[in-house]
Amino acid sequence: MQKKAQLMNGADMDRTLVRLSHQILEKNHGTNNLCFIGVKTRGVPIAKRLSDNIRRIDGAEVPVGELDITLYRDDLDLQKTEPRVGETNIPFSVAGKVVILVDDVMYTGRTARAAIDAVMRLGRPAKIQLAVLVDRGHRELPIRGDFVGRNIPSAREEKVVVHLTETDNENDVSIWG
Repeated sequence: MQKKAQLMNGADMDRTLVRLSHQILEKNHGTNNLCFIGVKTRGVPIAKRLSDNIRRIDGAEVPVGELDITLYRDDLDLQKTEPRVGETNIPFSVAGKVVILVDDVMYTGRTARAAIDAVMRLGRPAKIQLAVLVDRGHRELPIRGDFVGRNIPSAREEKVVVHLTETDNENDVSIWG
């Protein structure tokens, strides 16, 4: 595979995340009972960036948790090797909260479904919303993002790659094919 195009640079990502932060505040009428749960790996730093933005915009602290969805995937029995389970770290109760699940790329919807299942095992939130940096289409489940940074049409055989300084030492979104 080779890189076809860069779709977002670091400045584009920053602007997009600030816009998403404003949308989250507007739709939820502030931060009351709000929490972010980032889907590992790249959803976690994006959730932290959204929380930081909201602190700068509104002065409110929104807690951030980290969610590993490995055991909730619907393709575990199809994998040839044992799954590598990561750590889930959610240092707050989700009961009665407005949980915003955060991920980098939305594709088939299966990751979001697994994340919803995992959150529901932790308690009964008042509401679950989904925030994604990129929606590339090709849904296999009836799931959509409530907050979408950018819709990027792609072919199934292409790959949308998000790099973040926290995990990859650079910020960009590109398409490979």
